[in-house]
Amino acid sequence: MATQSRNFIQQRIYRAMQGAWNNRATTLSAVLLASSLAGAPAAMAQQAGGIKGKVETQATDISVNDVTVTASSNVMPKPRTVKTKADGSYVLPALKPGKYTLTFTSSDGTVRQTQVDVLLDQTSNVDVAFEAAPTDSTEVIQIVGSRISREGDSSLTNSLGEDVISRVPTGQDYRSLLAIIPGVQYSENATLGPSAGGSGRDNKYGFDGVDVSLPMYGNLASEPSTQDVAFVSIDRGGAKAIGFNRAGGLSINTLSKSGTNEFHASVEYRIEPASLSADRDTTESTTSTFEEDKTWMSANVSGALIEDELYFYGSYFGPEITRDNKETAYGPTKQYESDRDEYFGKLTWAPTEDLLFNVSYRTSDKDVVGDTVDTKAADSTSEGSSVSQDIFTVDGSYIIDDYTTLTFQYSDFKNENSSRPDTNFSGVIPSIGGSLDLNNLDQQGLFFVPTIRTDEGFDTETAQALIDAYGYIDDAGVLTGGGNIGGASLINNQDFSRKSFEVALDHEMELGNTVHNIHIGGQWKESEEVLTRLSNGWGSISYNGGLGVDTDFVSEEAIYYSATVYSNSLNGEENLNPLTSTSEVINIEVNDTIEHGDFTYNVGFLFSNDTLYGQGLRENSANASGYEVAPGNKYKMYELDFMDMIQPRLGITWAYNGRDTVFANFASYNPDTTSLARAASWDRNNQSTQVVYFDADGAFIGNTEANGSSGKLFQDDMDARRTDEITIGMTKYISNEFFVRTHVRQRKAFHAWEDQPNNARTYGDYGPFGGVPENLRDKGLFIPDLAEQYSSMGLTASDGSYVIAELDGAENTYYEWSLEGDYTGDNYYLNVSYVWSHYFGNYDQDITSTASDGNLFVGSSNLGDGRGRMLWDGKSGTLNGDRPHVLKALGYYTTDWNADIGFNFVFQSGDVWEEWDGGAYGYSSSTIRYSEPAGSRRESSHWQLDLNYAQAFNITEDLELKFQADVFNVFDRQTGYNYQPILSSATFGEAQNLINPRRVQLSVSLNY
Repeated sequence: MATQSRNFIQQRIYRAMQGAWNNRATTLSAVLLASSLAGAPAAMAQQAGGIKGKVETQATDISVNDVTVTASSNVMPKPRTVKTKADGSYVLPALKPGKYTLTFTSSDGTVRQTQVDVLLDQTSNVDVAFEAAPTDSTEVIQIVGSRISREGDSSLTNSLGEDVISRVPTGQDYRSLLAIIPGVQYSENATLGPSAGGSGRDNKYGFDGVDVSLPMYGNLASEPSTQDVAFVSIDRGGAKAIGFNRAGGLSINTLSKSGTNEFHASVEYRIEPASLSADRDTTESTTSTFEEDKTWMSANVSGALIEDELYFYGSYFGPEITRDNKETAYGPTKQYESDRDEYFGKLTWAPTEDLLFNVSYRTSDKDVVGDTVDTKAADSTSEGSSVSQDIFTVDGSYIIDDYTTLTFQYSDFKNENSSRPDTNFSGVIPSIGGSLDLNNLDQQGLFFVPTIRTDEGFDTETAQALIDAYGYIDDAGVLTGGGNIGGASLINNQDFSRKSFEVALDHEMELGNTVHNIHIGGQWKESEEVLTRLSNGWGSISYNGGLGVDTDFVSEEAIYYSATVYSNSLNGEENLNPLTSTSEVINIEVNDTIEHGDFTYNVGFLFSNDTLYGQGLRENSANASGYEVAPGNKYKMYELDFMDMIQPRLGITWAYNGRDTVFANFASYNPDTTSLARAASWDRNNQSTQVVYFDADGAFIGNTEANGSSGKLFQDDMDARRTDEITIGMTKYISNEFFVRTHVRQRKAFHAWEDQPNNARTYGDYGPFGGVPENLRDKGLFIPDLAEQYSSMGLTASDGSYVIAELDGAENTYYEWSLEGDYTGDNYYLNVSYVWSHYFGNYDQDITSTASDGNLFVGSSNLGDGRGRMLWDGKSGTLNGDRPHVLKALGYYTTDWNADIGFNFVFQSGDVWEEWDGGAYGYSSSTIRYSEPAGSRRESSHWQLDLNYAQAFNITEDLELKFQADVFNVFDRQTGYNYQPILSSATFGEAQNLINPRRVQLSVSLNY
């Protein structure tokens, strides 16, 4: 075999490809031809990539039929082999992403080799031109290091490998990967995902193909560490009916690392000390000066249990965060501490060349103390939390023959959350009829220390005694009331789970002069939330001082104390009644990718069936509602069947010169994120609270039920929430290293559901925007016979009772133009993307609260909750998430001295906001009551640069010591965002949050 220098080989490849492209009659060459993104073969496993291509020749004595194509990689225990068809084409589906060596062996024994990268959810294209070997030589020339084009399931897919992820500055958790995704807005939200042409609550997040989006809320629930991530892919639109993609926003997936035949181990210690972070800027709205010290300990080990058959990978991740909390009116408070331990294990097994299985399990436990404490509260009232997470998955592929592949995946996701008091009064069991221990009010629950009131009949002597016992010393040195002592009042347990099973069959076949890549898949998914809210002791306790109470409760005895306690806590565990909410999703997809000459057509449909299950009713056909009240009983709440959710996926691609493409795509999505399984559940009253009243000695007087949410009935024959998308674009390969893509896109969302008053259309004229539009005033009630339906269940409804109904005329539109360039070299990588966009309409799912960066209900929010909060109340305009300009650039360079230098840059326009004023509608609450059109104002634009430098030293041939420094927000651009919109607020128009200041992470690792 001839040996040649790398530069010579690269030059030889380039000349061979260029010549073969022009006339196909050159000397020996490996020709790598680009095809369109929309032309990917259908055989695409959820956790895999693929290779396709064609063997061509001008020699008459070489057959392109039955050429053996073998793909081998260190990530695949066994190689995969196929035979070319009569025209020389071949497909290698269901490959684990990684670096592959492709070996082509012709019938005369001629061997050609090339190397190719396979990325997650994408197909690499390798076309090879064969020429006969000289008769006077047995030399076989090996060609390596070729550059290739890649194609994905959609026209708007990006996929990044471990080489990029490990070399550019990223954080340590899954969420930080979003910062390096091309074309996606930069966000420092802790809960809500970034907007990318739709609501952040309609994004989908996958880890090893497991949906780790939080059931009912759509936000990212998972925190897997980036040390385990080998590949990440993101789908922004233009989807096929492959992969069960129903995301109304973006869809992201990651693939974890796997073992190989070689043994590898690594241990890393990373710190982010507060002393190396810039000082936090503050405004009147942002007074936080917390300084956090962060550390991360991580380790992983991998290798082979059975060589060339069974691989393993295991890791540990242990982040810790500490900070000194503020001093309250009662004095110093405990230190904030967050400790997490995460373990991950994975097996990759290939019993034969045609079978491949992956099994993985991740478990994580996180405990937090000293998370929150009010400025006028004792240290004992602080709250903490506990989060436990488990992800189990098994997936596999079976190559039935050269043209048929079967894939499957089963996953089990659990996310158990508990927010809890740091001081627990488990020995105090409240009950109706029980008494309050007045000698130990700071051991009974959260006690609100009274202030002296001048109301007639108020017992000031007792109030002063309580202030003397439990008050704080003010700036004047006087004991003062108005603070809180005891322990936090609420224990909130929310346990989420999701089980999923999917299977797909992919087959390639020829019909006439067309090639069909047919995909058929099915998915079942069940999501569940179990909610239990308990009170800590007597919950929250107030001093009434002998005065009456502002409720319907009437007592002949003077009320001195009242306690608000959750019903579930009364009388111990015998009254414990969790609220269980469930949704079941079935998806069936059929897709045909048709190749005909220079054109590729995609015709696919995704059919979905969604069923919501609540708690608290039982079916009864004799009642007008179809139900009867049955506390604790699971019932079918609402169903959207397959005919309600037919989602076409249609595309066409023209490879006008065989390499560069023009494409167009239409896709329809029915997002499955909804909170209604709980929000409309009839047993929500089980989570209600009781107000219990006591006399001057703490003896029981009586109790009343506090107002709370209750179940809701549904409007008949609602249309499924839908997003339609049209994409037109083109791809251009400037060279084998330089790829450019541009596109324009329109997304339009319809048929939003919300809980709203049954009589909202009858409100008439009111407010600054004129009230109910004329075209809606004659439509009447959403459910005309609501009163009759309630009456049949023994209940009473008013015209204003809330129901689940479509928001009349709800829609939003997103326009986008994007330009992206991707340049890859031997020791460098650069990706630059620019997106111009406009997001407008009257339905904004992401701003429904004054604190929208949280797990807020989808379909049962403040939106639609009466006058001032309806769509016609100024909601039409530019919507949250509208950032007209987003420029991102990331890349790395590997130096000759074994160092990596990486960067990530972003510039983006500010988001929009508007003035909120409840007074304009006659209300004291201003929450989402707009007094000017949506998006009338804009926040400041933001830019920042992140840098990192990593230096490796080889201690021995197999042992490496590596030092790394990451600097985030190098120029300390603490741009404000989330402006205060409430006109009556003293901080109106000020930023409530600031981009995190410059911070430095330092790490040292030992790698074997």
